[in-house]
Amino acid sequence: MNKLWMIFIAIFVFSFAVLGWVGTEIFRLAPPIPREVVTTDGQLLIAAEEISNGQNVWQAMGGMESGSIWGHGSYVAPDWSADYLHREALFILNEWSKKDHANAYDSLASEQRAALRQRLQDTVRKNNYDEATGRLTIEPVRARAFADNLNHYTDIFANGRTDYAVHRNAQSDPAKLRQLTSFFFWTSWASATNRPNNTISYTSNFPSEPLVGNVPTSSAIVWTGVSVIMLLAGIGWMVWYYASHETQSVSDDVPDEDPLIGAQISPSQRATVKYFLIVTLLFLLQIAMGMLTAHYGVEGGGFFGIPLADYLPYVVTRTWHTQLGIFWIATAWLAAGLFIAPFICGYEPKRQKLGVDVLFGALLIVVLGSMAGQWLSVMHQLPGSLWFWFGHQGYEYVDLGRVWQAALFVGLLLWLFLIGRTAIPALRQKGAPKSLIILYFVSTTGIALFYSPGLFWGMRSHLSVVEYWRWWVVHLWVEGYFEVFATVVIAFLFAKLRVIRAESAAQAALLSGAIYLSGGIIGTLHHLYFSGTPTVALAFGSTFSALEIVPLLLVGHEAVANIRRSKARPWLSQYKWVVYFFVAVAFWNLVGAGIFGFMINPPIALYYMQGLNTTAVHAHGALYGVYGTLGLGLMLFCLRAMKPELKWKERPIWFAFWAINIGLTLEIALSLLPVGLMQTYQSVSVGYWSARSSEFMQTDLMQTLRWLRMIGDTIFALGAISFVYFAINLMWQRPEKKVTPIPVPAEVV
Repeated sequence: MNKLWMIFIAIFVFSFAVLGWVGTEIFRLAPPIPREVVTTDGQLLIAAEEISNGQNVWQAMGGMESGSIWGHGSYVAPDWSADYLHREALFILNEWSKKDHANAYDSLASEQRAALRQRLQDTVRKNNYDEATGRLTIEPVRARAFADNLNHYTDIFANGRTDYAVHRNAQSDPAKLRQLTSFFFWTSWASATNRPNNTISYTSNFPSEPLVGNVPTSSAIVWTGVSVIMLLAGIGWMVWYYASHETQSVSDDVPDEDPLIGAQISPSQRATVKYFLIVTLLFLLQIAMGMLTAHYGVEGGGFFGIPLADYLPYVVTRTWHTQLGIFWIATAWLAAGLFIAPFICGYEPKRQKLGVDVLFGALLIVVLGSMAGQWLSVMHQLPGSLWFWFGHQGYEYVDLGRVWQAALFVGLLLWLFLIGRTAIPALRQKGAPKSLIILYFVSTTGIALFYSPGLFWGMRSHLSVVEYWRWWVVHLWVEGYFEVFATVVIAFLFAKLRVIRAESAAQAALLSGAIYLSGGIIGTLHHLYFSGTPTVALAFGSTFSALEIVPLLLVGHEAVANIRRSKARPWLSQYKWVVYFFVAVAFWNLVGAGIFGFMINPPIALYYMQGLNTTAVHAHGALYGVYGTLGLGLMLFCLRAMKPELKWKERPIWFAFWAINIGLTLEIALSLLPVGLMQTYQSVSVGYWSARSSEFMQTDLMQTLRWLRMIGDTIFALGAISFVYFAINLMWQRPEKKVTPIPVPAEVV
């Protein structure tokens, strides 16, 4: 065990040292933001602060929830960087063509078009930024392209565009529209302009745009090969390890009866019921927002003719859909931690219930306050900089305003305190499973503290810097420490039932945690290949993110072990559906996180796939499939442990389990995956801009595929309703009272 702890700590220290060093390189080599942009003939095109102001305008409007920048964001509207770049390139080519050949570019002979394209590449890829003065100098034709694009984006955001699900008056202030276009210009400039003394752009030539010479870099191709080799090597090691180490999945002394029957449930444990009630309500609300968001993809201005976008636009429904997913899943996990806490030390600490109640109130305030603030920000109801503090930060998965972010962090610290005051005293008890308790406390500490990077950027921070810290939250917080926490909690639950020995559970959990973190920490960088980061991020990210897949390929081993545990004694059959949800977690870990994750992870794949529906395939399969399913499974266990004598009515949970999993499968197989693969083909063959364009996405075939999503969505929603009905019924239902027969005196017999 000590050896495992040394390996775990070494992986932790080494991984964060690498991640931190790469972070300093990202900060040092981020694309410069010009103080001003001028033309060679002396015209001031973009004044001081206009680019940063434009970034703020974009954020307050919903940012990544309406289209994307550098591939990060939503899927209906274009990637604004790619869109600006393509429109600028076409404008310049057509102007030159008409001037030199008195004809449109598309009408020229191939040799003439090739000459103009080379001239365009020489113009666009040349880096004319002066670091000493902070001035960027461009050709006058690019200023005229800017004016043309300004008119285009003014029309979209002021008048609305149903093909993009952009509502009317999304932004109608002329000054802010110019600032917004300036921000789009800068992201486009960084995408095509070569880094100093280099032949690749600040974003490693992303997005794909043949007109300006944006093609995959040599690094993207080479490191893709390295990542595949690392994956194969990791799989080989893992298979060898499992083959050479026999693991005992079931304890030899499983009790004959459920050890939880007759156990005293403390006030703080009973207080977690309201958490689970909120989980079910937020789960349903998230599904409703998801169905509205998906429908906006085919009817951008309303809902079956109802002009819903005027009051609840796409950018709001998608914000709520992604945010509510994190809220209800995190709430389920936090509640499970609070429920388990008294089991750890064997008693109820003083005022533990008060802490649980206070935390619940704080979570409600954060959820409701952040949702209201986001709507107010998008609808332009928050003056000045209030959008940043109380409204919409514009960054996917961390959209909530800074005040709500800070409040959530304080709530997580309170949760850590409530867990710690049970875990730390338990370590002093004789016979306590210390390794398991330490690992449990370490994972809860990670969950609480690693939300803090969401506070490390400011309103005016550079986009590349924000992306670095944002993925600390999205990847490390969710995919890292919650992953370890989940492994430990499941091990602890089976140990509490005495199905497995606590020491064996700790050893297995520690090994799993070490394997997850060995790839997961540095693997955070695979989200940052093309976010204005240097090649070193691509090299480390691709290599180590491949290792993230390795433990997922053998999750079937854990799934089979869980099934065997559920059959160790007859009484364990009452935990069947809890185990089924854990088995579903293993399935989606393999498919959603593993297969679909690696499908888009290698640099050459992500170069063409980032921000397409292939990303949505991975997001749905991993976020709900793994973390959501586990949240529901943990809730079922806690509800079972509260009333172990209760006989479950299995028909609703049977329907819920299969409908949810079949619905998610159909949602991916009938719609998201085929749409994503067709977009990928378009991105490779034509360009990234085309794969995200309305001309491609609004074709009859693509619209049909998007409509087909209704089948999976409907089945999933029916399953969710059945689950909520079942869970709420458990919360209120009381066990049947057993009638104890009156003993008959012996003399009467």
